[in-house]
Amino acid sequence: MNELPNVSSQSMSIKGKLQNRNKGLPKAVTGFLYLLPSILLFSVFLFYPMIRTLYLSFFLTDGQGVPVAFVGFENFTYLLQSTSFQNSLKATILFVFYTVPAGVILALFLSLIANEKVRGIGFFRTMFSSTMGMSVAASSVIWMFMYNPAIGILNKVISMIGFSEVQWLLDPKYALVSVAISTIWMNTGFSFLILLGGLQNIDEHLYENAEIAGVSYFYKLRKITIPMLSPTLFFIITVSLINSFQTFGQIDILTKGGPVESTNVIVYSIYKDAFINYNVGSASAQATILFFCILAMTILQFKLGERKVHYQ
Repeated sequence: MNELPNVSSQSMSIKGKLQNRNKGLPKAVTGFLYLLPSILLFSVFLFYPMIRTLYLSFFLTDGQGVPVAFVGFENFTYLLQSTSFQNSLKATILFVFYTVPAGVILALFLSLIANEKVRGIGFFRTMFSSTMGMSVAASSVIWMFMYNPAIGILNKVISMIGFSEVQWLLDPKYALVSVAISTIWMNTGFSFLILLGGLQNIDEHLYENAEIAGVSYFYKLRKITIPMLSPTLFFIITVSLINSFQTFGQIDILTKGGPVESTNVIVYSIYKDAFINYNVGSASAQATILFFCILAMTILQFKLGERKVHYQ
């Protein structure tokens, strides 16, 4: 007789667990249905192309990109020994070095100026962010005319100063720097808007207390602005780094990888191998190498850079 209450209580607990599972199941199904459109889009446009690219990197392919023969790591070995790929890797690293630090510093400087409370500052905020509304193609055409050795305004200005004219896009010494300058100009609008939003979210009481203490502007910049803006700066640096590795449009319009492959970055080299030389296996191997380079740089940045980020 004493064991019956225990049996009944155990059966009640089992029934309760089954009911909880039945209640939780529709919620899981509902959550999956909400995620299903995103999962389908990511699968079609991200996961499948990544897996397909990795698969093709181990094969020799025909002109239509169909695998013909399995070669293992031969494509990667050939690329690492290729002088052309080494030049592309060097051009990519130099391009990242030229664009990311200069672009972030310029956007930070403009955002600090535009954050000042003076009359008419809204006009300058609009001008500083205006490059965000222009396409890469339109911006590249503008810079192509500015760099033109015959009618370009840049050569006219340096001629007025007394310097000799420069073949901006035709000289291997200046071509990569010229493309980097145009890229910095194109990306400044986005970085400026994000940094300006971060500056306007900083608590004004911090600056009021600093003014009462009588500290200088640069002290406030170093001790208040930069630490409080560090999450936004970390985001901008990460996004700029990834975008600089993936630059294609301005290279294609301005230089097409020349002269003498001085601007033949990895992304443009992938395009040439895949759609001009029809060597999809080599292009896939280069895309795989580029993916792991970006992944390594991003992980390294999160490991080292995030230590200096202050979220409060």
